Amino acid sequence: MRLAVVDDELIVRTRMQKALTKEGYSVEVYASGEDFLGSLESSQFDLVFLDIKLPGINGIEILANVKSRFPATEVILITGYASIDSVIEAVKLGAFHYVAKPLKLDEIRHLAARALEHKHLLEENRDLRSRVGPGDPHGEMIGISREMKEVFAMIAKVAPLDCNVLIQGESGTGKELVARSIHRESRRRDRHFVAFNCAGFAEDLIASELFGYQRGAFTGATATKIGILETAQGGTVFMDEIGDMPLPMQGKLLRVIQERQIIRVGSNKPIQLDLRFIAATNKDLKRATKEGRFREDLYFRLNVVQITLPSLMKRRGDIPILIQFFISKYSRKFSKRILGIEPSAEAILSAYSYPGNVRELENIIERSVALAEGEMLTVKDLPPDLREYSVTPYGKWPTLEEREQEYLRKVLEHTSYDIGQTARILDLPRTTLWRKMKRYGLSSPRSKDAPRS
Repeated sequence: MRLAVVDDELIVRTRMQKALTKEGYSVEVYASGEDFLGSLESSQFDLVFLDIKLPGINGIEILANVKSRFPATEVILITGYASIDSVIEAVKLGAFHYVAKPLKLDEIRHLAARALEHKHLLEENRDLRSRVGPGDPHGEMIGISREMKEVFAMIAKVAPLDCNVLIQGESGTGKELVARSIHRESRRRDRHFVAFNCAGFAEDLIASELFGYQRGAFTGATATKIGILETAQGGTVFMDEIGDMPLPMQGKLLRVIQERQIIRVGSNKPIQLDLRFIAATNKDLKRATKEGRFREDLYFRLNVVQITLPSLMKRRGDIPILIQFFISKYSRKFSKRILGIEPSAEAILSAYSYPGNVRELENIIERSVALAEGEMLTVKDLPPDLREYSVTPYGKWPTLEEREQEYLRKVLEHTSYDIGQTARILDLPRTTLWRKMKRYGLSSPRSKDAPRS
């Protein structure tokens, strides 16, 4: 990082150059504004410490000149006359901060670190916006990890093929975003993308929602209704939570996929369909077929190509850029100027376990941006339960088993050691849950319910 100190006092220039050079910065000093501005013709600085009261051209004029030519350069003003009017004017012109004489070197070092971190965050935001623009086929799917690069590569391969796709992943990992990305990159991109949540309707309503119905088909059917599948004609239909679809409806859906036609409820006239089916689930459908909870023939029809999304814990390296992306997104939504996040707050978010995956991280950032009062998110802007979250010093990170043990203990306490409820929350067979409890020494008040070996 290249720094400049512009001050007409030799002792100030000498002390600051020595202190900042020890921090690893490359520091150049100037006794006048004219000398400094002349150097800008051939070089650019990351950060400038600038005295307001200089012989000849003053600091406020120099600040305006620097920010107009090099907006990314941060400027910290030095003043022996800390009048509120000059500070306000400087901030309006883009100054990062100011420091009053006599200078304290610890304060100088701290401000330099903050200003350069601020500059780095702005550059990250600009880079992220350029990489995730309106033309980005992956929209809000953000990631530079190996796991996400594999997902992006699979989307690129499968999108043009017009085959059915099954997306598997935990809740909150972005399954619908993958489906929309596939649609945008397919030949059907100019037609409808229609999403249907199979867990969102009672069994007797699913047929009328999917297939539509004729007027008079049942009491209350006062007009003909076009169903979800017919609405998506020529485009893509996304069947979310397909693992929760009742078995009788699974058979009807299989027939639609095989014959590419539907019959509205109350009608006997078939309607031909031209659709692409994309399904998603957070359940293990292969196991569900063996247990008779999901039709095997429907599973094979949907699972022509499978895309598995990693949990956020398997792509921790993406957390920092996801944080920056959501800060930018919700700053625009709430018309606020949030430029980034302080390292202490980012460390907490990077260490958290995220049972709700990316969706949970997004909700945390949305709340934090909405309530933030400054330009940088701080620890106090995070939800109360996260503020107390302890970040283990480097070199003492818990193992994955230790994290699993702690998470399992919290879920057991939440359910009052109800084994059935805990197994459902964790999506584990009871026997697997008991084995993990035994391994971690998590004794249950209902230990008499444990399976006998």
